[in-house]
Amino acid sequence: MLLYGFGVVPFWRGGIICKKILACYNGNVKKIIISKLFLYRYRFVIGYILLGVAFIALLFLLPIFAQYGLSEAEINSAVNSYQLSVDAPFTGDLVDLPYRVLQKLSIMCFGLTVYAIKLPSIVVGLFFGLLLILLLNRWFKSNVSLLASCLVVLSTPFLFLAGNGTPLIMVVFWPALLLWLGSKIQGEKRPKPSYCFLFAIALLASVFTPYMLYFAVFCVLFVFLQPHLRFVVKSLPKLPLALVGLIILGGMVALLLNVIHHPNTIMELLFAQNFTLSGFLPNIATALSVAFSLWPIEGSVFLSPLISVPMLALALIGLFSTTKGFFASRNSIASGLLLFTLIIVGFNPSVIVFILLPLSILVAHGLKYLLEKWYGLFPENPYARIAALVPLTILFAFIILPSLAQYVYGYRYNPEVANQFSYDLKIIRKNLDNKTLVVGEHYDFYKILEESTNITVADSVPAGIEEVAILRDSKTPEKYHLKQIITSPLKDNSDIIYLYTVKE
Repeated sequence: MLLYGFGVVPFWRGGIICKKILACYNGNVKKIIISKLFLYRYRFVIGYILLGVAFIALLFLLPIFAQYGLSEAEINSAVNSYQLSVDAPFTGDLVDLPYRVLQKLSIMCFGLTVYAIKLPSIVVGLFFGLLLILLLNRWFKSNVSLLASCLVVLSTPFLFLAGNGTPLIMVVFWPALLLWLGSKIQGEKRPKPSYCFLFAIALLASVFTPYMLYFAVFCVLFVFLQPHLRFVVKSLPKLPLALVGLIILGGMVALLLNVIHHPNTIMELLFAQNFTLSGFLPNIATALSVAFSLWPIEGSVFLSPLISVPMLALALIGLFSTTKGFFASRNSIASGLLLFTLIIVGFNPSVIVFILLPLSILVAHGLKYLLEKWYGLFPENPYARIAALVPLTILFAFIILPSLAQYVYGYRYNPEVANQFSYDLKIIRKNLDNKTLVVGEHYDFYKILEESTNITVADSVPAGIEEVAILRDSKTPEKYHLKQIITSPLKDNSDIIYLYTVKE
C-alpha cells in the first residue's frame, strides 16, 4: 500500500502514479524547463564573470593585504628599471627589457612607491591569468576549465608572482602565451596566419627573458617528437610558415650579434648569477624543498609549501589520468613541462614558480577525471549530478580558503618570510616629508625619491642643516642629538629611521 494524499491507495495504483511522476522529472518536461532557466543557460558566463571580478579585485589589492614591503630583489629591480636608457637595445641592455620598460613607466607616473614597483607584475599577472583561463578552455570542457581556473588563479604561487615586483613573472607569462597561441594554431583545420606571426613574435620577445632560450629549444624538440604536432606543422600554409621562420631567424641573428658585442648577455639569459655546475643538483633539491616542504625555508621569499597538499593530490590524479592516451599533445605537454621545470631550477631555484604551468594543466586533468568517474557511476541520474556539487564545494573550500589565508597571513606573520621584506620605503614616505635622508645601502634606490617627493637623499650628513634623518644608523653624528627613532612592525631590526637635530 502507498500513501496518496491523506489516504491510502493500492500499491498498483501507487506504482502507476510514481511512474508518471518520474516521467515528468526525467522526460522532456524537465529538460525544457531547465534549458530555459537563465542561470542554466548562462552558468559558465556568470561563472567566468564572477571569477574575473574576484581575480581583478584581488590582484589590485595584493600589496595592501600581503606583501606589504619590498624584497631585496624588488629593490634591485626598481633600480635597474629606472636606470634603463633609451638606447638600451643598442648597448646590449636587453635582459628583461619589456618588463623593465613597464616598471620604469610605472615609477615615473606614480613615483617611487611600493605599489608602483609592483604594478607591472599585477598587470602582467592579469594577462597571465587570462591566458591560463583561455588555454584551459581550449583543451577542456567549460565546467572543467572554469573550476581549474578558479583553483590556479587563487593559489599562493600565482598570487605571489602577481604581487612580486620583479621580472620573475615573465618566466611563466611567455610560456603561457606561447602555449595558447600554439593551441590556436594546432586546434584549427585552417589556422589563421596571424596566429603564426604572433607566435613567432612572442617567441622572439621571450628569448630576452632568462631561461626562455631553453623553453624555445623545448618547443622545437617537442614539436619534432610529437607526431600530431609534426603533422600540424607540415600542413601549415607554406608562405606564413616561411615568413615565421624568417622572423625567428632574424631575431636569432640579432641576438647573436648582441652576444658577440656584449658576452655577458648570454650568461644572464642562460644561467643565474654565480652559477656553478656543481650546484646544479643542490639547486634542484632547494627548489623541490620550497615546493613541497611543510616547514619554512630560511632566506626564501616563498611560503612553503608552494603547492598545497590538496592541489598536489589533484595534480597527481591528473598525472595518472594522462598515462592513458599519453601521446595526445595536451597529455604529454604536462609531463614535458614538469621535466623542463626540473632542468631550469637546476640553474636557479627561484624559477620553481614555472611549475605553475604544468600544475594548472594537471589540476584540470585531475578534475576532468574525477567528474567523469562520478558521472560514470550515475549516467542517467540527474540527482547524483546535483549531489556532486556538495563534495565539490567542500573540496574547493579546502583548497582555496587555506591558500588565501596562507598567502595573506603568511607574508605578514611568518617570521622566516616576513623578514625578507623591507618596510623602509613606506615608512620614509610617511614620516620624512621635506627632510634630508642619509642612506648608506641602496643609495641609488632612495635617490629616486627626489623625483616625486620633497625628500633630499644624501650619502653623508650635509653641512648646515638643523635636522637630519639617518636610515638604520644608531651612531650619532657630531653636533647633533637624537630626537626620535621611527620603527617598523617587524620583530627584528625594527629601528628604521634615526631623526637627529642640531645641539643648541
